[in-house]
Amino acid sequence: MSDFSRVEGVAATLPIANLDTDQIMPKQFLLGTDKSGLARGVLFDLRVAPDGHVRETFVLNRPEWRNTKVIVGGANFGCGSSREHAVWGLQQFGIEAVIAPSYGEIFYYNAANNRLLTVMLTADEVAAISAEVEHAATSRICIDVAAQVVRTASGQSYAFQMDERQRNMYLDGLDVLGASLKRLPEIEAFERQHWRAHPWTRVLPLARVA
Repeated sequence: MSDFSRVEGVAATLPIANLDTDQIMPKQFLLGTDKSGLARGVLFDLRVAPDGHVRETFVLNRPEWRNTKVIVGGANFGCGSSREHAVWGLQQFGIEAVIAPSYGEIFYYNAANNRLLTVMLTADEVAAISAEVEHAATSRICIDVAAQVVRTASGQSYAFQMDERQRNMYLDGLDVLGASLKRLPEIEAFERQHWRAHPWTRVLPLARVA
């Protein structure tokens, strides 16, 4: 199950250091004008060979991991360009969380703003989880956001830290726009105060010509 306090399900190990956003979402899948249809492009060159056949040995193509919700990745996950499509595509593919030792900074904040959970643990902790989930029988894990702990099928627990704003956004089920709108009364009060103090800066609509 998944709710606003946790992500629970199958985890797949993808121990590739410096996996960049072009690998996560190749440029040929960025041609649309909206967010739709990005699942097909996720990790395309890893999932599909140049001749078009599906790489059956790749973890996300194997039957045991086709319903993966959590990727256990390598260091500097999501480095490279700032394309937000990498986050949107992972979510459309069914990925709800990533566990890694470190992240590309822009990817990390794009993920937070769109409610893709990013958990940061030590390299040794990530390696231990990776070794466990590479076996189908022990591939289910639970990320408890409220308690800030990862629990594995074998009963191991790993504590993690989250930025308070990011944690509250996740627990409240909000993306960055929703989090901003929670403070709408404060925003509107600031706006009114600003116009009273600086009325000459306000651009008024042009008078309608009869």
